[in-house]
Amino acid sequence: MANDLQFSWELSGSGWAICRIKDDSAERKDVVSYCTDALSDLLHGVAGLYGPIPVQRFSFDLEPAEVRWVLRSRGTDVDMAIHRFPDMATSFDAPDRAGTRVWGSTQPRTMLGHAVLETAQSVLRLHGEDGYRAKWAQHPFPVAALQDLRRLHLQHDGCERPHDAALA
Repeated sequence: MANDLQFSWELSGSGWAICRIKDDSAERKDVVSYCTDALSDLLHGVAGLYGPIPVQRFSFDLEPAEVRWVLRSRGTDVDMAIHRFPDMATSFDAPDRAGTRVWGSTQPRTMLGHAVLETAQSVLRLHGEDGYRAKWAQHPFPVAALQDLRRLHLQHDGCERPHDAALA
């Protein structure tokens, strides 16, 4: 199991974001389109790990490609896999194995939850809701999803790292 996880989400232009995830053995970078509500889907997917459904899936549109994230709960750990499909329009019903696995890691849920939470909070601090909407265009900043993940992370993970109290 990797013991270092880094995650970033950077708005890079009108309707585009650079998503990076890295552990101590591999890194994945994708340029994500606003055709889906990608940051919201990510926050909901990670928050879903705190519930009874052990597998969470969500996709990012890379126009035209798709990257599908598959998160599997394994006790307090999460097996993460990213699968790439050449065309999002034709891969909707395709099984995960039909895509090419381009990144994977196993991390403690607390580390994943904290990394995603911290990144989303920094995007909100940097751009604000209005600035995010101006750059992302199609979708507002997912405030409710961020608050939900924050609540679940603090309630279930016992995370001792600092958290942004302004978003409570």
